[in-house]
Amino acid sequence: MSGNMNVSGRTTESVNALAGVLVDRLVAGAAQYRISVERGSLGELLIDAGAKVVGGIEAGLRLTEICMGGLGRVTLSHSPAAPKWPFWLTVTSTDPVVACLASQYAGWSLSHEKFFALGSGPGRAQARAEKLFDELSYRDLADRVTIVLESGSPPPKEVVEKVASRSGVSPDKVAFIYAPTQSLAGGVQVVGRVLEVALHKAHELHFPLDDIIDGVATAPLSPPHPDFVQAMGRTNDAIIYAGRAHLFVKGSAAAAKELAEKLPSGTSRDYGRPFAEIFKAYKGDFYKIDGSLFSPAEALVTAVETGETFRAGEINLALLDKSFGG
Repeated sequence: MSGNMNVSGRTTESVNALAGVLVDRLVAGAAQYRISVERGSLGELLIDAGAKVVGGIEAGLRLTEICMGGLGRVTLSHSPAAPKWPFWLTVTSTDPVVACLASQYAGWSLSHEKFFALGSGPGRAQARAEKLFDELSYRDLADRVTIVLESGSPPPKEVVEKVASRSGVSPDKVAFIYAPTQSLAGGVQVVGRVLEVALHKAHELHFPLDDIIDGVATAPLSPPHPDFVQAMGRTNDAIIYAGRAHLFVKGSAAAAKELAEKLPSGTSRDYGRPFAEIFKAYKGDFYKIDGSLFSPAEALVTAVETGETFRAGEINLALLDKSFGG
């Protein structure tokens, strides 16, 4: 694929090729990143970033950039926004629609017998197994693909075969990177979805994706927890109660204003409790939770054609502290 832009302003560069370079760097620095690398029974590349290894924050930052198909940058820096939790992830992208929706979004359900994980990463853009891709014009065609799994174990060979077949490559051309939510790397890559959830919410609100030209988002680094539900809760709460996203859009100021008002998590009927409590209240049925909850706490939307910026929502420090244990 070329590195040019198509008429919609979307990149035509291969997210799998770009991510492949990052995967190679991750593998080369395995000892530095405290990860393990091996080949599976079908020749697939298996990278453990936090299940049976320590991994860490740096591994998580790299993992998040791989999730974004090489079209995003994820950094860690200090922020005064939450005094008890001073270190925040900042996510930027050269093409947020492709990076976040065609690559980073964890939308591919992969299962076999007792194994279940949601697949994210650039391999999704080649497999195009989800209904979402009916609405995304981007399609990848690379000779190797990468899938990231929020999982404490590698995929069984049946899942490997499914991903390879759907992607049109042999199993030895597929890389799986996995880390559980309870791990440092796994937690980082979930909080690193703060820009992605803003894009996904915009899509759910039927805002024209071609009108979104750029974006940046930030959220606090959540402390890990050994319990899966608590760990999942903290990573989600980092975004729901403290995430901030700024989108830059084409079109009318009225459309930008409406998007800003509808984007924040505070518009959800389920807003107001730590996510772990909400999850338990629905008896662990993720799909009963109001989908509009999965968005940043605060949104800014700039209408680039008029220069106006609209903002809505706010950070909820009390709920952030309650979730994080502060």
